[in-house]
Amino acid sequence: MKRHIARCLMGAAIAMGAFGTNADARNLTATASVNVTSDTAAMAKNMAIGEARRQIIRDVLGQYADVSQLDAWMAAATDADLTNLIAASGIDNERLSSTTYSANITMTLERDAARAWLNDGGVQNWLGDVGVTNRSLVVVAVPNGLGDWIDINSVARGVGVSLDTRRMMPRQIVADVAANQRALLTAALRDAGWRYADDDGVLHIWR
Repeated sequence: MKRHIARCLMGAAIAMGAFGTNADARNLTATASVNVTSDTAAMAKNMAIGEARRQIIRDVLGQYADVSQLDAWMAAATDADLTNLIAASGIDNERLSSTTYSANITMTLERDAARAWLNDGGVQNWLGDVGVTNRSLVVVAVPNGLGDWIDINSVARGVGVSLDTRRMMPRQIVADVAANQRALLTAALRDAGWRYADDDGVLHIWR
């Protein structure tokens, strides 16, 4: 039996960066390109959909939750548990042979169901964080720990921007910034060698 799953996150127009305006508008859609061989095409399709569902949920929610806790919770989850998190799905470029199934499978998670499921498992997450309209969520990758966070804060202070910390994890920090200071912050970060991505308003920063 052979399996192959390639993943890519996609926005409404299949664009990179899967982060939303706020928790209510956050993009929870992703696509998995699957190619599975089993005893029959029907078995291969069932396996492919199940594996794609798990990978999509992991790819999407992994951006808004503690990944180690998420992985442990997903390992204990049944297919029925995970199916309940899916609001919509679609299949493109479907191909079948007598034993092989391949397709691009797209799924959108239901935000409230996903948040409740994460909370039920005690998985630390910020999927339900809804800031006031004049604040913007910022997610910072800090592979070098507090040194990276100190550097980013130094850059921000240098241009008069204040970052308010929400959550601190070993390799990721969640903060927020005044919406009218976002452009000033991203310009300063770019000049300092940091990279960023935005999708519908949530700012992700990494080196």
